[in-house]
Amino acid sequence: MNNVFHLDTPVSTIFGHFEKLKNKVAFLVDDNGSLTGSLTDGDLRRYVLNIGEITAKTLARELMNSEVYCIYEKSIEKVPVNGLLEKYGEIPVVDENRNIIRILSNERSYFSLGDAWNTDSGEPFVIAEIGNNHQGNLQTAFQLIISAKQSGADCAKFQMRTMSSLYRKTTKSNDLGAEYTLDLLSKFQLSDEELYKCFDYCRELGMMPLCTPWDIESLNKLEKYGMQGYKVASADFTNYELLDALAQTGKPLIISTGMSTELECIQTVEFLHKRTSNFILLHCNSTYPTPFKDVNLKYLKTLRKISKSPVGYSGHERGIAVAIAATALGAVVIEKHFTFDKDQEGNDHKVSLLPSEFKQMVEGIKEISASLGTNIERTLTQGELINRENLAKSIIAKRHISRGEIFKEDMFVFRSPGQGLQPNRLSEVLEKQAQREIEEGDFLFQSDIDEKKATFNRFNFNRPFGVPVRYGDYLKMKSMSNITFVEFHLSYKDLDLNNPIEGYHDFGYSVHAPELFADDHLLDLASLDDEYRKKSISNLQRTIETARELRKHFNQKADPILIVNVGGWSQKGFLKKMEIQKKTEILKRSLSEIDFTGVKLSVQTMPPYPWHFGGQQFHNLFVDPEFIDEFCSETGHKICLDVSHSMMTSNFLQIDFMQQYYSKIKKHVNYMHIVDAKDVDGEGVQIGSGDVPFQELCKSLNKDIPEVAFVPEVWQGHKDSGAGFWEAMYYLQLVGLV
Repeated sequence: MNNVFHLDTPVSTIFGHFEKLKNKVAFLVDDNGSLTGSLTDGDLRRYVLNIGEITAKTLARELMNSEVYCIYEKSIEKVPVNGLLEKYGEIPVVDENRNIIRILSNERSYFSLGDAWNTDSGEPFVIAEIGNNHQGNLQTAFQLIISAKQSGADCAKFQMRTMSSLYRKTTKSNDLGAEYTLDLLSKFQLSDEELYKCFDYCRELGMMPLCTPWDIESLNKLEKYGMQGYKVASADFTNYELLDALAQTGKPLIISTGMSTELECIQTVEFLHKRTSNFILLHCNSTYPTPFKDVNLKYLKTLRKISKSPVGYSGHERGIAVAIAATALGAVVIEKHFTFDKDQEGNDHKVSLLPSEFKQMVEGIKEISASLGTNIERTLTQGELINRENLAKSIIAKRHISRGEIFKEDMFVFRSPGQGLQPNRLSEVLEKQAQREIEEGDFLFQSDIDEKKATFNRFNFNRPFGVPVRYGDYLKMKSMSNITFVEFHLSYKDLDLNNPIEGYHDFGYSVHAPELFADDHLLDLASLDDEYRKKSISNLQRTIETARELRKHFNQKADPILIVNVGGWSQKGFLKKMEIQKKTEILKRSLSEIDFTGVKLSVQTMPPYPWHFGGQQFHNLFVDPEFIDEFCSETGHKICLDVSHSMMTSNFLQIDFMQQYYSKIKKHVNYMHIVDAKDVDGEGVQIGSGDVPFQELCKSLNKDIPEVAFVPEVWQGHKDSGAGFWEAMYYLQLVGLV
């Protein structure tokens, strides 16, 4: 402790030390080491004004403030440390004899989880995130706890949700990701009593149990149980209602920052500091799995500056190297998911460590001293944007709100999914006037707090044009514009619905086949596993039957387009040429075994790094334009030109999009998803904000394929009454698409 001095130390020595080490206060002790007083430059000025000149022989005891504030170690957990640090800057912690144990600073270097662990231990606190990886089975949960303990974990962490207070009522128009998440949660939750048994079992084994409360009702249950501290999920980093309730418990908080911008990190830290909360932030990227280039491990340094406290790391990338490297960059808490089987249903398993891997990580935490990353401003990656929509909370209308009503706090609740304004935006909403009729359960959007602008949604394209829809919103979207057809984005649950469409409609339709089916089955017609391949064929055949059934409800003269991602992805890296050839032959065989009667197949062009519900894979088929041209020329199959996917591929291959990609595949196009892209994995961004040369593209489309239909597949373009779609179409019309 370089700012502790004997009270008979000359003042000149102490202030010389201040200049060198940039300290602002010295704490003075007597011969027994007991805290006696403090000395600051303010004390120096007061002495000069009231007493006179200071000499080289002036001792610190002559100037010191004997009313120095300190905290006794035995009572530190009951003291609002953060608030006091705002007042004093630095506070000594003393034992019963007033001997200084450590010094707390506004730039805090200390964090504790009661008696279980503190930063002075010199080793990171390692959390095994079990979550719902027990698949809803209590005995499996017990086995995971034992194995985590044997693998070196300090803590086993679980999750508690009260579904009735967490999610809004489901509708037919739920996004696919949110629907998938709800389906998993409904199957794999432990009961409250079973969770309490897990916590008790952790304590029996000498491990600290932690739990993430996803809602206030769950927090109240955990408080009654007597949790020592709480883990806060990234999805609730901006949920001030829950954070306030957590802060009021006075318990230590470990808070993940995934899916949050740097500004939101700053705002939430300020929110917690005002409530004198004892917290630590974990750097996190909430993509499952996180690409290594998105980990941005050096951001730990920036996060520490923002929080003025120790930081940790919660990882969703594959393997153990990054988590180990985080320790070398200052992470004092490490959290990784833990499982017995990575192939089980649920995204968490795919990013989890097996017991042997977890043990390797724990052993390696002290050994690694360097890692990769860039210290840039915290922004949201594409995968995080997807998961932010699925997992975070939104401001939801609690009741019907009539146009013209003034927004009041009691009109709203916070519920998942996070498709509207996030909870921390509520203050911007209040006292504004409703510009539209808002139904109970509706999201609030940016347009509800912006000055109302006219929406342009009538267009003059000569070719068929439409927008992506779900069963629950296709009539609303059609009523808002003069689109000529709709593209149904089906989920696997939609295939089980009876009569989802009623009546007859004087417009057309196309169908986008699901990529994900029940039991975590990602469609792959090129799978080396023949049983898996046959299951994919069966699932796609069911989709085709659904597409056929829809025809009786629509004015669809020609067979409707069926857009399909046929598969060919891999999880650990791109395949070699021979492996791609083998998968290509399997795909051809699969397509020959499917009855496409009544639909027109349109194989979607793919990016190098596809996103599957927030997780990134590696794609091998229908990526390279040479492959596409050869496959389609040989088989006669047509493609859906996904402009975003194709632009990312061009960036990845470092080829010219128009001259080397589009020119090669244009003759095979029978349908289009027109949307922009950034870099190699910035998918679905608004048209005109990315890398696609739209003026040149539109000119070529008008000449080469003037009758091919398109939809603007802007990610989340349907939100706010289709604002993203109408903006995209308006831009396309301005740049000359006809």
